[in-house]
Amino acid sequence: MKFSEMPYTRPDLDEYKAEFEKLIAALKAAKSGEEQFEVHKKYYSLYKKWLTASVLVEIRHSINTEDSFYKGEQDFFDENGPVFNVLLNNYRKELYESPYREYLEEKIGKVAFKNIELSLKAFDEKLVPLMQEENNLVTGYEGLLASAKIDWDGEVLNLSMLGKYMTSEDRDTRIRAWKKNAEFFEAHAGEFDEFYDKLVKNRTEQAKMLGFKDYTELGYLRMQRNDYGVKEVEAFRDQVKKYLVPLAEKLHDERRERLGLDKLLYYDEKVNFKNGNPAPTGTPDEILSEGKKMYSELSPETKEFMDFMTENELFDVYARKGKRTGGFMTYLPDYASPFVFANFNGTAGDVDVITHECGHAFQGYLSGKDPILEHSDITMETAETHSMSMEFFTEPWMERFFGDRYKDYITMHLEEAVTFIPYGCMVDEFQHIVYANPGMTPAERKAAWRGLERVYKPHLDYEGCEYLEAGGFWQRQHHIYSLPFYYIDYCIAQTDALQYKVWMDRDYKAAWKSYLEFCYLSASGFFSDMIKQVGLKSPFEAGCLEEIAKGISEKLKNPGGTK
Repeated sequence: MKFSEMPYTRPDLDEYKAEFEKLIAALKAAKSGEEQFEVHKKYYSLYKKWLTASVLVEIRHSINTEDSFYKGEQDFFDENGPVFNVLLNNYRKELYESPYREYLEEKIGKVAFKNIELSLKAFDEKLVPLMQEENNLVTGYEGLLASAKIDWDGEVLNLSMLGKYMTSEDRDTRIRAWKKNAEFFEAHAGEFDEFYDKLVKNRTEQAKMLGFKDYTELGYLRMQRNDYGVKEVEAFRDQVKKYLVPLAEKLHDERRERLGLDKLLYYDEKVNFKNGNPAPTGTPDEILSEGKKMYSELSPETKEFMDFMTENELFDVYARKGKRTGGFMTYLPDYASPFVFANFNGTAGDVDVITHECGHAFQGYLSGKDPILEHSDITMETAETHSMSMEFFTEPWMERFFGDRYKDYITMHLEEAVTFIPYGCMVDEFQHIVYANPGMTPAERKAAWRGLERVYKPHLDYEGCEYLEAGGFWQRQHHIYSLPFYYIDYCIAQTDALQYKVWMDRDYKAAWKSYLEFCYLSASGFFSDMIKQVGLKSPFEAGCLEEIAKGISEKLKNPGGTK
């Protein structure tokens, strides 16, 4: 069904309560695993119906945050999502304690039961008021970001639309754009501090109510860390500091030389070439059209996927006033439809949407064919491996998007993939510090951030901007507010994607075969096992990052991709 034609009706929570009670009663009355699995398939239908309604609201509210109807519906789900979680929890608890567990594990997998175990530990009905408040705070923060109305030579821009000027080849232009951006955040710094202070205290209280030392333990459960934990992540960050930070700093210095600068300042951070970053040569419509052609040629599976997406209006990628910032992929289960949301702004990021978000969407399209719903319940490092790897697999088609600057794009993309990992680890370590010390003042949090920047990005210089020099940059990173402990997943996934980069330049067909297998595996296995199954090294494995640093150093000497 076309997205514009998908109907929406607010769910009746009382009806859902009654239906879940029937399902639980049927589970208890079942005399075999086969009977319980038939009940479980009815649960699939009920769960998908609620999820489809909530995702429709999320998309339509994000498309226009000023639409009063969908703002009201988003408020409904913010308020009642935790109540629905109570129903889910009660049902899953009954399933988890089934006397026919062995049969059910054969049907839906051991991973599914491990995830149920984590969700049971991470939730209690007494948390509902705090979870409702947390949802409202996140929505408020996202709304504050979306409210930006920045005057640019008489044109009113949101934060996404300002982005292309922040990477302008003209240094004076990007200085002015960065100043405008910083002015917005500085003007609302008190509000950003208040949102985060309340979120940290709220999440800490939830953790304490469940008997955890701090929110970190609860946050890891909610991120479904089902085969690694804090120690593995900390060791990963240590390896990044040892092997990737030096490589990233070398790349930043080479970039400084390319730009002809004595030193890099913060407004040079996202500029890679003296003549500016390569930008798409086509209009937004042409980018989508070329994307469709590209996926038609990549593989039969990607052609089928892209035809489905375009025929059913499953893209909303143009920046508009009142639209939420950023980009994401989500999924409408009743229609087996991925949906890609973005804000095209005339930069290379527009093409990244067609590669990164479509990497998510392609895997979602494939997993939607699997009748076992739990197999689509992938952990985030797995999901981001799908998207970040797709960015590299599509490089052979970049000439269509960037014309005679496609090699510049490929160089830029590889360099940014490497330099991103230290930044992502910094975001993660910052959150570990904050949730271990929930009483920190806003000034102390900013000082902690600035201290981490000196470790992970020692070249960074905020000369002339007091707000950023004081440690305010993190307030624009919405994951810190909205999706705690998510960001390390990007770093783990980028490690996988860089392995694919090295592999595909050696043997593209073999690398693609591995990637396709990984997409089809979805969540049928644990992340570390699946990675090894498809021929990659686990990012947590000793020596993995050292090997990647050496391999990428070689690739950077000759970064062009080949099919």
